[in-house]
Amino acid sequence: METKKVWLVTGASKGLGLTLVKKLLENGYRVAATSRSAPSLIDNLGARSETFLPLEVNLIDNNDVKAAVEKTIAHFGNIDVVVNNAGYGQIGTLEELSDEEARENFDVNVFGTLNVIRHVMSYLRAQRSGKIFNISSVGGFFGGFPGWGIYCSSKFAVAGFTEALAEEAKAFGISATVVYPGYFRTEFLSKGSVRTPALPLPEYEAARQSERSHLDSIGGNQPNDPEKAADVLIAVSQKENPPVHLLLGEDAYGMLKDKMERMTRDVEQWKSYTLSTAF
Repeated sequence: METKKVWLVTGASKGLGLTLVKKLLENGYRVAATSRSAPSLIDNLGARSETFLPLEVNLIDNNDVKAAVEKTIAHFGNIDVVVNNAGYGQIGTLEELSDEEARENFDVNVFGTLNVIRHVMSYLRAQRSGKIFNISSVGGFFGGFPGWGIYCSSKFAVAGFTEALAEEAKAFGISATVVYPGYFRTEFLSKGSVRTPALPLPEYEAARQSERSHLDSIGGNQPNDPEKAADVLIAVSQKENPPVHLLLGEDAYGMLKDKMERMTRDVEQWKSYTLSTAF
């Protein structure tokens, strides 16, 4: 195992990000980790050292992200693997969420990731190597969850631009992978990682049921182990040609198969209309 690779991991103070950074450090990797709060990183992972660089970063601030990448290069000399993990869940139907609530979810989940990509790419291109993992969600390929439309659409965006990035970057020896985790037993469904609508509408009973189910029943009972997810990311990072699409969890695999079957039924049922548009 190569033990001197430099990883940059966002959203590292809890959840999958924290689990991954702990495992990386235990295995001799060098890690720059970001969070909105540097003390939370230091409390969980230790102080700055030759192998660890905690960074307090506002990912939606382009200049702040640029400075963080520069600090990482100054500290370690290079970056080899980037994990764009930071993000949060926004519950609420499209009608009831405000413009501010929707845009803020996109600012963090989409534009925060784009800020990181924009500023790491020049370094990765110069060294003609690197691997980028963008953490999406099962909601990034299957959006049929009432009350999760904004969150899912932000994760669809992550999947879409990762596919483009994979094509743009491969000429420089850089790979890009979109990761679709299923339900993992982390703090994602806890307060601070998921937000509910400021002005819920009682008419949306299906959305309220989904909200209660996720917060009261699924949270704490997720079927997947974040330790094993971290193992997978480390293992895949060592592959010469990582996949563009990486599913994590049996539930994620099942949802993908279900989506493909639904799409195939719709496409075949309406095929005559699809093919009727030619000159």
